[in-house]
Amino acid sequence: MSSQTITLIVSPRGKPIKTLPQESEIPRNAPATELYNYLAAASGTSVHRLRVTKGSDGQLVPNRADVSINQTGLMDGSKVFVKDLGPQISWQTVFVIEYLGPIIIHPLVYLLRPYLYTSHNKLLPFPAPSSLQTLSLLLVSLHFVKREYETLFIHRFSAATMPLRNIFKNSAHYWIIGGVNMAYWIYRPNAPTAKPMNVYFALLGVLLFFTGEVGNFSSHLTLRNLRSSGGKERGIPQGRWFELVTCPNYMFETMAWVGVLLVTRDFATVIFVLVSVTMMCIWAKKKERNYKREFGDKYKNKRYTILPGIY
Repeated sequence: MSSQTITLIVSPRGKPIKTLPQESEIPRNAPATELYNYLAAASGTSVHRLRVTKGSDGQLVPNRADVSINQTGLMDGSKVFVKDLGPQISWQTVFVIEYLGPIIIHPLVYLLRPYLYTSHNKLLPFPAPSSLQTLSLLLVSLHFVKREYETLFIHRFSAATMPLRNIFKNSAHYWIIGGVNMAYWIYRPNAPTAKPMNVYFALLGVLLFFTGEVGNFSSHLTLRNLRSSGGKERGIPQGRWFELVTCPNYMFETMAWVGVLLVTRDFATVIFVLVSVTMMCIWAKKKERNYKREFGDKYKNKRYTILPGIY
């Protein structure tokens, strides 16, 4: 055996994996993807279903071509654990399905108002949608159509897939909270949006919405340019807003949804915004930790991750 080749001890984590080899010989300077490809081929499992961790400290061995076996800290005789993550689905497909919910649900509820809100006095004609209800529909639809466009043509995902079971949990936020719940309360005949429009609130809401959407799109373009097409390399995002907070894309998305909230003035929208912002705060804090861990002194620590002066 060449001195440049090491032998790794391989063990399954969790349920057994059929035909998983007990050892793997691999060059020290080989990319980590070579280890994943070998284990996938030997076990007859999709490479996307496998998660490899170091036996010494439990750290993930990344499935990346730009990281060598030597860089992971694995040595001759090191033990690695291999976990089968189960059936997978691409991140792009998950995003498309998630965002499709509000795009379908909001126009349907808007158009079917006379048939859904049956408590309305039958002796009176069913009221047409108000200006605010129509504006709410346009803003919500524009947001999610933009998200679909970004999913298909802008985003470059660091991971190819996620567990299939997660799609139900992820989609519930958009289909139920942002879809059915928001739409039902926004378009009802006695909703706050059915009342006369406060022009100043509406204009401020629209201004915040479009400012947030443009800033969010610009931030996504910056993040896109950090990674080559099909690549998994990572970089430190640069730019004015990335100097202010860790995740300006989340900051601008929050701004856009505050704009929607000013238009709808509805408690269902408050719930969706609060849940969304809470999730983004958690993701932003995690991204800040990852930047520090991966880039060390090259990364300038941020005091705020998403909301300047707040969080």
